[in-house]
This record gives sequence, C-alpha cells and structure tokens, in this order.
Amino acid sequence: MHSEREAKRTQPIKEIGETNFREDYIPRLAKYKEQNEIFGDRNSYSKTDKDATFMRMKEDHMKNGQLKPGDNVQMGTENQFILFYTIHQRPTDTRCFIPHMEKLAASSLPMPKTVIVDAGYGSEENYVYAVGDEKEPRFEFLIPYGTYVQEQTRKYKKNIKNSKNWTYCEQDDGFICPNGRKVTFKKYLNKKNQSGYEQSFKIYECEDCTDCPLKVKCTKAKAKTALECEEKTAIYARRKVEVESVFGHIKGNRSFRRFSLRGLDKVHVE
Repeated sequence: MHSEREAKRTQPIKEIGETNFREDYIPRLAKYKEQNEIFGDRNSYSKTDKDATFMRMKEDHMKNGQLKPGDNVQMGTENQFILFYTIHQRPTDTRCFIPHMEKLAASSLPMPKTVIVDAGYGSEENYVYAVGDEKEPRFEFLIPYGTYVQEQTRKYKKNIKNSKNWTYCEQDDGFICPNGRKVTFKKYLNKKNQSGYEQSFKIYECEDCTDCPLKVKCTKAKAKTALECEEKTAIYARRKVEVESVFGHIKGNRSFRRFSLRGLDKVHVE
C-alpha cells in the first residue's frame, strides 16, 4: 500500500500545452522585453511616468525611507546665478557628474576653469574624467572623497587600522605597520562599478601577522592635496553659500518642491 506522498510522486508530470505557451508565455516574454527597454541602465521606473526613477527623497514626512518617482536635477552656479542645469534619471549624484559636464561641454556655454562639488560626487571615475590627459586637461576641481572629512578627525588619525596612518616606503611599494612589520604589495584587483567603469585596486599583505598583539585592531582597508591647500580650502568653503542657497531659494522662497509635469522633456521645460 502506497503512502499519500508516494502516490503524488507517481502522478505523471503535466506537459506545457502549445496553446498555453502561445497565449501566456510568448506575450509575457514580449512584455518583459518592453520593460527592459524602458529600464535601460536603471533599476526601477514609475508606471505613471516611465521616465521617472524611484529615489529616496530628502523630504521624507513619514521618516521611513520612502521611495518616490522623481528626477535628479543638477545645476551649475556662480555668484548664486544658475548658469546651466541638467535632469537625470540616476538617483546618485556620483553618476550624474560626467553626463552633466558632457552636456555643458556640448552647449555653446564656456567651460568653467574650476569645478567645486561636495563629497557626493567623489569617485575615481569622476577624478579621472576631471583630470583629462596631458594633451587636453579638462579643468581644475575640488571634489572631496567620501572619507575626507572623517580623516581630518583626531580619532581617525590615531586609529591604527587605517593604512593612511602607516609609514609608506615608496622604493619598496609597501607599508610599515604599527608593529614594525612589512606590508608589501601583492597584486592588482580589477572591479567594474555600476556604471561599467573598471577600477584597479592594489592589494597589500603583511609578511607575517602571527602572534601580533595589534592584529585585532588593524585588520578589517591630486584630490586630497588640492583640498589641503589653504587657498583652495577657502574656495571650497564658499560652495555651501554658492549653490545650496540657490536650491534653498527655489524650495523655500519660491515653494517649488515638486514637478507638475511628467516625462523628461516636459520636466526640462518646466
């Protein structure tokens, strides 16, 4: 006598019928293809405005990190006058920097001599773009990387796990750890970020961490030079007054906090 479980196993597997395949799977496949074309390089879009991407807004009344369909507006200002603006479907400022500057370069407006932005734009890809090459340097820039402000604190400078606080030997391309042991270069590691830009990381390894009393504490690894220049530090300090006050005027004084039109072209006009 078979048990109920065994009886279920002996039942033949139902084959997918031709009608079911034609009426269900083929239309669904076409629907997925259409959705992928709408997505592009994004990870979301709104059904009511297919040009809009779901983003975390600064104005979050529910305080629960709500995602809302929107656009990322980038603008360049000088003396609190808006000189140029672009609208993007990417939620992070990091990936909007190069497209914004490329659109400015393609316009009839002159390119700036110095570009000043906040740490939200700090990435290797953006630094490489800003530097350009020896034949055609693009512009001077002040772009702090993500941990720059943190690195200026006393706590960070005393933390032995940060390799930036170790002694670097340029000739051997290696570090001397706080316990006096050599941390030598081993290999390069290449990784692609979300935008497809390939980054090359240098991997260093300690010659021997055996019985090191500091092991628990230390194992967990042109932009800076410019930011540490006294003259350029004063220029960067003006950024908050320069561009943030423009956004504040638009939102606070003019009460413009939401686009009323849909689609990138209409939003651009608005």
